[in-house]
Amino acid sequence: MIHGWAEGAGLDEIGKAASFDVLTGRFEVPDKNSAGVIASEWQWLLKSAVDAGWPQYQALIESAHAESKLRRLYPFTSHWALSFSTTPDYPFSPPFVSIDPPRGTGDYTIREWWNGPALNYVTTPAEAIAIAVDRIPAALLETPSEVPAQDS
Repeated sequence: MIHGWAEGAGLDEIGKAASFDVLTGRFEVPDKNSAGVIASEWQWLLKSAVDAGWPQYQALIESAHAESKLRRLYPFTSHWALSFSTTPDYPFSPPFVSIDPPRGTGDYTIREWWNGPALNYVTTPAEAIAIAVDRIPAALLETPSEVPAQDS
């Protein structure tokens, strides 16, 4: 790569000779604040959904991101199933929904956790997201100012 650069090779030629890591923003939040990490993960997930070349998966991720109640949560996938956590740190919070996009033709499958029994089958990502929102536990819908103080 250095030799190519020294010999006047263009960036395209150098890129073919040595791959470059593309920064996505994922995990690049300087102070590691939860809200910043969650927003960063959403951006990475949206980009990776486009790159996956799977229209149903992309539609699911975009529909989930459009829903403000889900956008507050940390999105993660396992075996292409979309789930959510209150924290970006592992172990994640207990699952309340996992959505499998259809592979080819078929329906979106809603489960409580990624390999749990199917709870619903729906034809559109909007329907899947509506079910996901309905399954959010009430405590997760409270904003920080609404959360009662804990007695020590």
